[in-house]
Amino acid sequence: MKKEGVVMHYKEYGDLHKPLILLIHGGGVGGWMWDKQVQYFSDYHCVVPELLDNEANNTSDFSIEDSAKKLLTIIEEKAKNKRVIVVGFSLGAQIAIQMVSLKPQLIDFAIINSALVTPSPIAEKWIRPLIKLTFPLIKNKSFAKLQAKTLYVDQDYFEQYYEDSSKIKLDTLIKILQENMSFAIPHDFSKAQCNILVTVGEKEKGNMKKSALHLVNSNPNCQGVVLSNIGHGVSLANPEFFNRFVEEWIKDGKLPEGEVIN
Repeated sequence: MKKEGVVMHYKEYGDLHKPLILLIHGGGVGGWMWDKQVQYFSDYHCVVPELLDNEANNTSDFSIEDSAKKLLTIIEEKAKNKRVIVVGFSLGAQIAIQMVSLKPQLIDFAIINSALVTPSPIAEKWIRPLIKLTFPLIKNKSFAKLQAKTLYVDQDYFEQYYEDSSKIKLDTLIKILQENMSFAIPHDFSKAQCNILVTVGEKEKGNMKKSALHLVNSNPNCQGVVLSNIGHGVSLANPEFFNRFVEEWIKDGKLPEGEVIN
């Protein structure tokens, strides 16, 4: 958790009496990335947190573990014997992994999209000087458009993406990237009892595919799929496909189309 007294903001949608879906956004985007999912899963109780409060002064205290603990508290307050589904993308997927490791019995289904779990000490070393050098580019709209394209952020959401990016503080960005690049599979991940679906895009980097394989091999309840012709961000790139496969997997255990990870 952040400093005492600081809460993680979230919004709720759908039917409060139905199974709970927690949608955890990635780094560089916000809860708005799940708009199409909130619309589709209107017959579920959707909870969409905001991992950062860019108006606060202490967001450089961000950590994956503390975020996971805060979200677990929200689930415990909201779930009340309901089925719980956690969906995470990128940084949010790392948080979801931490959550099922901390409370192995609390969550029923976890969908882990594009989670990096192969720490890179060399990359970690260069984060601070590199980000200090490139940080001014964040407010450059042309640069922001290039970054948005890699995340499949379309024109409808670009201004929101740009606004969020422009507000982020240097120390916060460095801390997020340090957390992201140093994250490894928690020791207790093997004890998670929920059904876990791990996905990675076919067009993602090798270390992302390696991470997906490590995850699948680290828990007997894990299944994994490489999604064809997709990069980093399937829920934004093809929300109809994403929504359908999430629902089919939760209801029937049907895997999405793609190469199964063994």
